[in-house]
Parts: sequence; structure tokens; C-alpha cells
Amino acid sequence: MPKKKRIWYPGAMYHIMSRGNRKKELFRNKIDYQYYLNILKSIKSDYPFSLSSYCLMKNHVHLQIKTKGIEIWKIMRQINLYYAKYFNKKYDLVGHVFQGRYKSKLIVDAAYDIGLSRYIHLNPVKAKIVSTPEHYNWSSYNIYLGEKKDNLVDVDNIFSYYFCKNPVSRYKKYCESGIVNGDNDEFDNW
Repeated sequence: MPKKKRIWYPGAMYHIMSRGNRKKELFRNKIDYQYYLNILKSIKSDYPFSLSSYCLMKNHVHLQIKTKGIEIWKIMRQINLYYAKYFNKKYDLVGHVFQGRYKSKLIVDAAYDIGLSRYIHLNPVKAKIVSTPEHYNWSSYNIYLGEKKDNLVDVDNIFSYYFCKNPVSRYKKYCESGIVNGDNDEFDNW
């Protein structure tokens, strides 16, 4: 049966999720996490896109991507292919690294866009890996706080929703309210 074609147009924004095959780990150590981030940087230079947020969990990845002139499936095919080749070679494995095709959901409004960013950044908190998102090294949250510099992530997309002089503190407060209120579950079942 043919795969359902994904909706795409220049400027389309997506929530992307890729999971390890059989829910097994995608990242075994710091080098694996860093290698994946390096792949994102490399693909971004070859297939331009804007990355609003990311979180690399042990067995899955969340990306918040806005496309430019390249279809999302071309971008994700390259990212997942390069990482799968690296992972299989490094650990002397064969076969699928990722569980099926990546999942994607089109982001169609501002509320979903900003809520998704919070969901992605709170993923390690929800998984009880850390108590606050700034303690997790493999997400873009600390880039939002200005504590880590990286040209991979474009915080301006999310910060554009805050009409104030200090969007950093407003965004931090918004994210932390998701921990206290537990109102970040709407993105789990998609």
C-alpha cells in the first residue's frame, strides 16, 4: 500500500518525532547526541530550514521545523539516513534504527506553535529525567534562556509571539507553568 503523501508548501511548519526501532535507544552516549546535532547542522546548510526547538531523548527525537524551499520528507530522509548509517556502523548493527517513518504534524496556528515548543522542552521533565528543563543538555531550552549559544536554533520564531522587551523571562515563565500545572499533555496523542 502506498504511503500517504505529507502536506508540504514553502514555509510549512511541523512537529517531527522519530523513535528508535522497537522503542530502543537512539543515543547511547554523549558522542551520539552530539553527532545527531552535527547532522542537523550539516543538513540545514544543504537543505535550508528553520529549527525552532528540539529535544533528543534516549529513544526518540522531537523537532520543530519550518521548511523553506525544500520538502520536509527530503530533509528528514537525509537526517535519519545519515544518523542510521552512523549508528549501525558505530555499534556494528544492521537493519532499521528508526521505527517506521517519522511522524509529522502540520503546525497551523500560533497557539499550537508556542505550546509545542513548551511540550518539546518539557519532555525530559515529564519523563522524570530532570526536575527542570534547563538541567537537560540535549534540548534547545538553554539556547532560549541565552545560556548556550548555537546557530542551529532560531528562537525568533517563538519569541515573535511575545510583544515585550524581555521575551526570555516570559518564555521561561510560560514553560515552567507547564510543570506546575501539568497542562502539557495535549501533544502526546497525535
